[in-house]
Amino acid sequence: MEHASGLSILEISAVFLTITALLAYINKRFIGLPTTIGVMVISLVVSIVAIFLGLLGFDGLIDYEKGLLAELDFTEVLLDGMLSMLLFAGALHVNIQDLRTYKLPIAVLACIGTIVSSLLIALAVYFIMPFVGFELGFIWCLLFGALISPTDPIAVMGILASAGAPKSLETVIAGESLFNDGIGVVIFVILLGILISGDIPTASYISHTLAVEAGGGILFGFVLGAILYYLLKSIDSYQEEVLLTLAGVLGGYALASHFHLSGPLAMVIMGLMLGNRGRALAMSDETRHYIDLFWELIDEILNAILFVLIGLEVVVIAYSFNMFIAAILAIIIALTARFIVVGLTTKSLRKQLDLPEGAWKVLTWGGLRGGISVALVLQLPSGPQRDILLTLTYAIVIFSILVQGLSIGKVARNLPEHKAKGSKILS
Repeated sequence: MEHASGLSILEISAVFLTITALLAYINKRFIGLPTTIGVMVISLVVSIVAIFLGLLGFDGLIDYEKGLLAELDFTEVLLDGMLSMLLFAGALHVNIQDLRTYKLPIAVLACIGTIVSSLLIALAVYFIMPFVGFELGFIWCLLFGALISPTDPIAVMGILASAGAPKSLETVIAGESLFNDGIGVVIFVILLGILISGDIPTASYISHTLAVEAGGGILFGFVLGAILYYLLKSIDSYQEEVLLTLAGVLGGYALASHFHLSGPLAMVIMGLMLGNRGRALAMSDETRHYIDLFWELIDEILNAILFVLIGLEVVVIAYSFNMFIAAILAIIIALTARFIVVGLTTKSLRKQLDLPEGAWKVLTWGGLRGGISVALVLQLPSGPQRDILLTLTYAIVIFSILVQGLSIGKVARNLPEHKAKGSKILS
């Protein structure tokens, strides 16, 4: 299959994989940042250099970068390719008993929190952006709130673990981010349908859509998990069992999309089932070892590629002084909305939660935004409002990964519980 400029899918994949491998090597050899953050920093620097050279009249690098990115549908690559494997790999290593212990804050933050955050961000953007010269229709503001509210655990989890953050916070952040991707995508799809059709659906239609997509996705995930559990338990050969998990993820996600069910939620449920009951009862020690190794490598490779793409895609956004001010305001709005949601959750459920003192700081600052937000904003219909939201989204994603991602370890280490444990935790 050839694309417009003559590059095949294999050639495009080879180019981006080669770029990612080289940037990962440079980061490991000379910089030493966490891999996902490091490769994004380098690709971001490359993009900034390309933009600067373009302003000076040297268009070769930026034209090549834009041409390469034009060959790649970021939304399709992430939503139809990477997301299923990333979510399954993430859920595979989450202890379901830990999730049950903190099911209340996870459920509140992932479901109610995502909806409240979306509304708060939409209202703030709608009323504040006109002061810097950007008029946005309210439906566009709602779409922005829905696409920017889901959090991304990819970069922050390793940092929290190395900082010795309390297990409870790791569990809450991981659990919330695994489920709010699915919730955020469902809300976004409903709002995008309203934007395109111009029709405002009834409350019963919205409730039905949420029930079918989200509830159906969860149920479908249980069915897939049960089938894979039976298949894995009936044989003991790690080659076939690894292949079965890969087929279950890719085939299951494609089927969920075909039947208009939430593929992300289905992958999370299937990953939790196989990572807990399946790991304990359906896999031998050898199979567990190879399945863990395979999905850890898939997770690392895909995340590295994803973060390289985020850094490179910066060349497609618009720049102006007013846009710069708007981007700063958007970052403040997103952080404030996150603070309000987390603050209300931890304060109202204080008696029911067993979280360390000051947990709201880590939960607020650890709410990173990532590739899912970029993929969703690129789905919006072309036009000036999309261009504005694209720039605001990139600003928030880059700020959250670079600034929040690189400083969340310090925030975690400053928790009273962490300080009380002294240097023993820091080893």
